[in-house]
Amino acid sequence: MAYKISDECISCGACAAQCPVEAIVEGDDKFVIDADKCISCGACADGCPVEAIAE
Repeated sequence: MAYKISDECISCGACAAQCPVEAIVEGDDKFVIDADKCISCGACADGCPVEAIAE
């Protein structure tokens, strides 16, 4: 199951830098995860300073 970024996202980009498959891109008001690319490794969640990412 792919991870999702909540509205708590502060658009810092830390998650995108951590993603090994480049599944995270900047959206209009927050970063978004491409569910088709996400390998559910959790690196993005570990790197998020505001804990805005969960499965």
